[in-house]
Amino acid sequence: MLRRTLVAATALVAAAALTLTACSGTAPTEGTGSPDPDASVVVRLVLEPTNLDIRQTSGAALDQLLIDNVYQGLVSRTPEQEIEPALASDWTVSDDGLTYTFTVQDGVTFHDGQELTPQDVVWSLTQHRDNADWVDASTLAKVTGIAAEGQNVTLTLSEPDSQLLWNLSGRAGIILKEGDGVDYQTAANGTGPFTLTAWAQGDSVTLTRYDGYWGTPSEAAEVIFDYIPDNQAALSAALAGELDVVTGLALTADIADQLSDGGDFTIIEGESTDKGTLAFNQTTGPLADQRVRQAIRQAIDHEAFVEALGGSTTLYGPIPALDPGYEDLSDVAPYDPDAAEKLLADAGYEDLTLTLTIPSFYPTTIAQLLVSDLDQVGITLKVDSVDFATWLQDVYTNKDYELSFVLHTEARDFGNWADPDYYFTYDNAEVQTLFAQSLTATSDEEADELLTRAARIVSEDAAADWLFNGLSLVAVGTTVSGMPADSVNERLNVAQLTKSDG
Repeated sequence: MLRRTLVAATALVAAAALTLTACSGTAPTEGTGSPDPDASVVVRLVLEPTNLDIRQTSGAALDQLLIDNVYQGLVSRTPEQEIEPALASDWTVSDDGLTYTFTVQDGVTFHDGQELTPQDVVWSLTQHRDNADWVDASTLAKVTGIAAEGQNVTLTLSEPDSQLLWNLSGRAGIILKEGDGVDYQTAANGTGPFTLTAWAQGDSVTLTRYDGYWGTPSEAAEVIFDYIPDNQAALSAALAGELDVVTGLALTADIADQLSDGGDFTIIEGESTDKGTLAFNQTTGPLADQRVRQAIRQAIDHEAFVEALGGSTTLYGPIPALDPGYEDLSDVAPYDPDAAEKLLADAGYEDLTLTLTIPSFYPTTIAQLLVSDLDQVGITLKVDSVDFATWLQDVYTNKDYELSFVLHTEARDFGNWADPDYYFTYDNAEVQTLFAQSLTATSDEEADELLTRAARIVSEDAAADWLFNGLSLVAVGTTVSGMPADSVNERLNVAQLTKSDG
């Protein structure tokens, strides 16, 4: 049976200004006082989903809100990226890696009260595999058979898939009610510890404890996700006592001091798979030339970038330290403006103008630093700051951009670099072969080695630039317990959140 046990990477170092106020580690936070079972906990998030359709709408905002809290799969994953049971009490994998057998939990009901059956599992996984427009449908392509017998559901594969359990812990594995008539755009009917009871678009989403939950009930009566894109507005709301937990803050020394000095908040630090990715559209124009892309990478002072932003560490390749296949690739694109200028001259671009498309909710510091660094080597960077819906349409869907920045929070998403149809526009046959081989590997060690080789090629091709690996920095009220520390921008299981009266 192939199970991955992730070992936490060496602890990341926070910005020096945070060392006196930040707590690090992966354990949930511990507050003061006795938990109030009737409490309402308010959590600030940055990015609101455009709709609630977990099947067909991309973006981490839905994963963060719905997975584990409202929807569940046969298996789930911890913030430290370990696979754990969920709707399946246990599972086995055949020695040849071609048969997975899951035992479905008894006594599970959907939020509408209907009992979950193994047939719902079969239907859900079949639908997700067979509907190409469902997010991550391709990750189930090797599953040739899905059948139920009693409480067991068996998946048969055409060839081994080292990532199957991981994929089942995400979108591809979510279990829905067969033939459900719910309007997935605006509502949800899952099996998780919370029901989604209200969505005030442009403001907040309210999750309420589901009294019929099959597992351990949520600690708080309700959790409200308050969507506040602007950092200063979030800071003001926190200081006014309107927020219990603040995620997504650019925790500069000033912000950290304001939140912690009053004694009402503690800054916690964890690891994450957040990758600040500067994408290059390589289909036409100057960015089709590897020398131009490499020049851009070497024109960027990554150490200074991280120092200016805070709450992050350097990253020089597509795989962060928490993910399998990580390697320090700083040797591939060292900061060297002179080398960058020579590369541009060799490519015939001594005076170049490019446009950066960036969602407007990101700190302006990111664009400002890029403009300044690239200007030093003769590249004029124009900045097009757009709302996220526009970014999704123009960049993600239509690939209508030159350079683009977005924070990719998903774990184990290297497959995007092996997909020439993804908005990165990167197409390398060797990388695609290595990735495919990693999926059919029958040991973790073999899969990791193949991913490491592929990631180095991606970096050497200057397929993109990775400006930073974000830390998971969260301000937690001193009366709040149970807040995860790691990977909170990717998934946020709030079932253990509690709040006391102090």
